[in-house]
Amino acid sequence: MQIVKRMAPAAVLLATVFLLTACPSQTTISKINADPGRYRGKEVGIVGRVTDSYGVLGNGAYEIDDGTGRIWVATRRGVPSRGSQVGVKGRVLNGFQWGGRSFGTVLEETGRTSKQR
Repeated sequence: MQIVKRMAPAAVLLATVFLLTACPSQTTISKINADPGRYRGKEVGIVGRVTDSYGVLGNGAYEIDDGTGRIWVATRRGVPSRGSQVGVKGRVLNGFQWGGRSFGTVLEETGRTSKQR
């Protein structure tokens, strides 16, 4: 029992460090748009409101506004409804095209949490 009590704080610390290093850094859309080359290929997290969306057969793209700017997010799991508050993590891509439309700098979604309005 003594060993368990001694090991518990170390285990919690180790788990916390592991989880924090696995999380993408949260940034603002204005920072991504101002210097897209710095973020190209990197995983980031953003939080904002969905302002526009297009979906086809479970794939699609939606635009997020975080109050500092707007960015399109490409997804393979359906689009959230307009007005939804979402947290998105994904890789930054440049020169993205979908459905014959060019979206410039986009986030390729790898995870999402949402809160309906």
